[in-house]
Amino acid sequence: MSYSAAIDQLNAITPELYTRPGQTRRKFSLDEFRTLLSALGNPHQRFRSVLIAGTNGKGSTAATLASILTASGARAGLYTSPHLQRVNERIRIGNSEISDDGFARLYFRVHDVAQQLVQQGRLPQHPSFFEILTALAFLYFAESNIDLAVLEVGMGGRLDATNVVDPLLSIITDISLDHTEWLGTTLAAIAREKAGILRQGGTLIRFTQLNAAEDVLAEIVKELGVRRVCAIDYLPSLVAGSAGHEYIVEVNGAKIEINTPLPGGHQRRNIAVAIAAAVELACEHGFHITPFQIGQGIRNTVWPGRLERLSSRGVDWILDVAHNPAGAWAVRYGLSDVPGGRAARTLIFSCLRDKPIAEMAQVLFPLFEQVIFAPIHAARAAAMEDLVAAAQLTEKPFLVAESVAGALRLAGEHIGGSPVVVCGSVYLVGEARSLLLDNKTESEGRTA
Repeated sequence: MSYSAAIDQLNAITPELYTRPGQTRRKFSLDEFRTLLSALGNPHQRFRSVLIAGTNGKGSTAATLASILTASGARAGLYTSPHLQRVNERIRIGNSEISDDGFARLYFRVHDVAQQLVQQGRLPQHPSFFEILTALAFLYFAESNIDLAVLEVGMGGRLDATNVVDPLLSIITDISLDHTEWLGTTLAAIAREKAGILRQGGTLIRFTQLNAAEDVLAEIVKELGVRRVCAIDYLPSLVAGSAGHEYIVEVNGAKIEINTPLPGGHQRRNIAVAIAAAVELACEHGFHITPFQIGQGIRNTVWPGRLERLSSRGVDWILDVAHNPAGAWAVRYGLSDVPGGRAARTLIFSCLRDKPIAEMAQVLFPLFEQVIFAPIHAARAAAMEDLVAAAQLTEKPFLVAESVAGALRLAGEHIGGSPVVVCGSVYLVGEARSLLLDNKTESEGRTA
């Protein structure tokens, strides 16, 4: 079967965070997922792994750690979600995404086995979109003989499909309120879900959290006898006079210079966590990772859509997948670290309906002279009237586009020579990025 057929079938699966009217919300079960993996030969038991949970920064941390491992010569797998443009982005080894042929072959293997299990009554329901992709990634990593998989938790931790592995390290990045309808309405409740990736006698790499989350983590760490490694010792210091993403940090007695392609002061915490994990893998698990390779890996990190600057159609664009209030604050402060970011006057915005739209608007909209709203192709997309209402509360002028392509055109007509910021949803940034890169000419540069 073809790659296009695999994608069509995959996209036909109802996303796990959305149910149609009248549907019962899906119940997740690691036991069910283990049944699928067992029928596939338990691929997750054939490679070592690191598991990363958190609300914000887990993807950046995962990409940075995987890049460090690759720079050290290790064969590192990387599994992340969601994707910006193509689902293949979620599954990588080194610098390469899984091929279309490889994806299709493994997709139909997982699909056929799942279908047989349902028919036999061994599974009560067909695996979810995320479970199918996770099983596919595990098969790919197992057959590719990787040295280590860096696995980003999709949502929460306790019941996430990635949590079937026995990780060498558990990493928890910044915790804030998000997916409250699934994970709980308080920081403490969400922290408890994230802490589900911890193991008895295991190791936790983390940065200091807000008090409510920190208290929960401390309690669970004590119960499980987990060893805590705080990444604060590896927090990079900004080089005086730098462009905003050049740092210096001491690793094992050696001072290394870091020039990260991921701008924004919030990335310092993610970098510190990745460094702490790399040092732990080297000191406790036999990986040969030098300070020089850590610096090289950070410099080579590829993680688009995070204060990413593109030049296209004669306009400078700044793209960020800020999908919750914490992400919006990161953009607000991080724009000063992007060339031209402070001069941005136009924002293209859209988000999902289960996000705190008014709060995100209060954080972002005052920075700009005008906001352009773009409809996005997502089952959970916010209604345009809700976006408009948020703009009216901020008394910010706005325009409504008929599409993402239309929003880009409108922005190009109204910018007055300043950069345009595109943020608020992965769906928005992914579509905008595809359109902008398709129209980029050879003479137009691009920086990440």
